[in-house]
Amino acid sequence: MTTKCKVLITGGNGQLSADLAQVFDNSDTVILNRETLDISKAQEVEAALLHHKPEVVINTAALTDVDACEGNATQARLVNSHGPKNLVTAAQRTGTRVVQISTDYVFDGTLGRPYIESDMTNPQSIYGQTKLEGELVMREEDLVIRTSWLCGIHGSNILKTIIGLAHRERPMSFVSDQIGHPSFTKDVADTIQQLVELQAHGIFHVTNQGPVSWYEFAQTVLDLMGRPPNQVTSITTEELDPPRPAPRPANSVLKNQALLAAGLVPPPDFRETLPELVEALCE
Repeated sequence: MTTKCKVLITGGNGQLSADLAQVFDNSDTVILNRETLDISKAQEVEAALLHHKPEVVINTAALTDVDACEGNATQARLVNSHGPKNLVTAAQRTGTRVVQISTDYVFDGTLGRPYIESDMTNPQSIYGQTKLEGELVMREEDLVIRTSWLCGIHGSNILKTIIGLAHRERPMSFVSDQIGHPSFTKDVADTIQQLVELQAHGIFHVTNQGPVSWYEFAQTVLDLMGRPPNQVTSITTEELDPPRPAPRPANSVLKNQALLAAGLVPPPDFRETLPELVEALCE
């Protein structure tokens, strides 16, 4: 599907932005990285939007190191909270819609079922708190995309870590008490394009399907690589050594209910996309 509107993508060095750039691939698309646009600086944001005049801004720029955010709340808030606010303020002047990328970390992870878009938020980490603040500054006409456990060809992610450890025949441990939907950047980008074309607004959960623990995900990757399953062992979050500074939601499963209500097909089960991705990364 060809995108008709002019799109500006922030966070141009990130793994999701690289796939968004391929999906929104036309001469009008503008991709800006941290060096060309620091969204925490209001004047830079306003100048960029006035210059490029996009119809849609997709904000993938964020401080996503969850544990680093815990130790630097000020910087996390500048990027994850004030950055989206700066975009919305500038977008008011240029008539631009904003697409804000958010996270499963806005929930506390204690619900006994998959989270839907209207469930109460209760972030437990600085990262989750600041990303929720970024959601709350969006206007009625804007779009919030919550996703989880992102992996892809580009950037650094847990899938690449698992593959690297497997190749080096290193033993690894992953938790079995954190459950979520692994989500692949290409599948997420494709769905975001569909939502932009529909001029959708509000909150949408966009993930691949198939709830799994981190331990089970690692086992699935090893199996696809032909590696012995005992290369990974199961541990609990309490057994992590050293303990992680930021708390993780035990239940990160996001149900794509709003997508279904809009008549769209959610991204496929992660097991459908994973083999091709593992093969590409192993090459």
